[in-house]
Amino acid sequence: MTESVDCIVVGAGVVGLAVARRLAFAGRDVIVLETEDTIGTQTSSRNSEVIHAGIYYPTNSLKAVTCVAGKNRLYRYCSLHGVPHLRLGKLIVATNESQLAALQELKLKAAANGVPDLDFKRHDEIADMEPAIHAVGALLSPSTGIIDSHSLMLAYQGDAEDHGAMIAFNSPVTRGKVTNKKIELTVKDSGTECTVEANIVVNAAGLGAQRLAHSIDGLSPETIPDRYLARGCYFTVSGKSPFTRLIYPVPEPGGLGVHVTLDMGGSVRFGPDVEWIDNVDYEIDPKRADSFYSAIRKYYPQLEDGALQPGYAGVRPKITKKGSAAGDFLIQGSREHGIEGLVNMYGIESPGLTASLALADIVAQKVGLPEITDDSA
Repeated sequence: MTESVDCIVVGAGVVGLAVARRLAFAGRDVIVLETEDTIGTQTSSRNSEVIHAGIYYPTNSLKAVTCVAGKNRLYRYCSLHGVPHLRLGKLIVATNESQLAALQELKLKAAANGVPDLDFKRHDEIADMEPAIHAVGALLSPSTGIIDSHSLMLAYQGDAEDHGAMIAFNSPVTRGKVTNKKIELTVKDSGTECTVEANIVVNAAGLGAQRLAHSIDGLSPETIPDRYLARGCYFTVSGKSPFTRLIYPVPEPGGLGVHVTLDMGGSVRFGPDVEWIDNVDYEIDPKRADSFYSAIRKYYPQLEDGALQPGYAGVRPKITKKGSAAGDFLIQGSREHGIEGLVNMYGIESPGLTASLALADIVAQKVGLPEITDDSA
C-alpha cells in the first residue's frame, strides 16, 4: 500500500531542516526522511561552524548571493531564537609584502559580492588586535562569526515541527520513481520497505544526493553531476586561545589555506586541509599534522612542536574534481530536469550553513511557493 503526503524532504542536515521549515511555514504538510537516528550527523556536524561573510566566491554565483543574504538573516535569526553565536570578526593576513596586493584584490571582490565592510589593517594595528600574529597587513572582516551549529539545527527542527512537520529517523530512501505527476519513494523502516508518494520531494541528502537521484526512475542521469569527495582535517591545541578572532592566511590556489577557527567555548582549531578521497571516511592520519606546522607558523610562529592534536574531519560533497575551479551550488527544479515537484540539491558544502535560510527560499521558488514575510528570520 502506498501512503500519500504533500512534501518530503530527504536529509535532516542544516539545509534539509531549513527547507522543511520553509515549506512548513508556507502551510504545507512536510515529512523529513533521515537515514541516521538524529539530525545533522554528517556534513552539518563536521564543519568549522563559521558564519561566512561572502568574500571569496565568484561574483553573482549562487554561493556568493546566498551566503551574503543568508548571513544577514542568520544573525537576525540567532538573536531572535537564542542560538549561541558570536560576531567575532576575521583577519585575513598577509605575512609578506608580496601578498599585500592580493588583499586589495580581495577587498574589491568582497565589495562586488555585497560585502563592503572589509577594513585594511597595518602591522602595528594587527599587533594591537592579535599580538600572537605575525603579519605585515591584513583585512578585517567584521561580519564573520561563529555559531553553535547543533543549536541552530535544533531551532530549525523546532520551527518546522511547530508548524506541523514530522521527522522520520532511521528511514533511508532506497529508490524512487516518477508516476502520475507525483514522486514515489521507497523507504526502509525497521527492516521492512514501505512506499510513499508526494507532490513535492526535495533531495537535500548531502553526501548521498547523487545516489538518491540516480535511484529515481524517470529522472535523466544526464542531469545528475558527478560527485567528488574532499576530506578536511582539523587539529586542535590545548590551553587558552592566543587569538580573539578567526585568522585566515591569504588564499592560495586550490583553497583558503590552513586557518584558525574558534568554537563557542573558546577552543582553537586549525584547518581544514584538503584531501581528495574516493569514499566517505572520517579517520584522521596524525601525520597530516606535519604539513600544518609550516603553514601555521607563517602567521603564528610561536606554535610549539607537538602542540597539534587530531580533532575531527569532515567530507565535502563537491561537484567539481581535483584541479578544477571551485564549483557552485547546483539546485535543480523542473525547469532543469523536467519533473514537476522534484528539487535536487547538489554540491551543498561551505557556505551551506551560512546560506541555509536563503537556500530554503530558492527551493520554495523552484516548487512555485509564494514568497512569505518571515519575521523570525
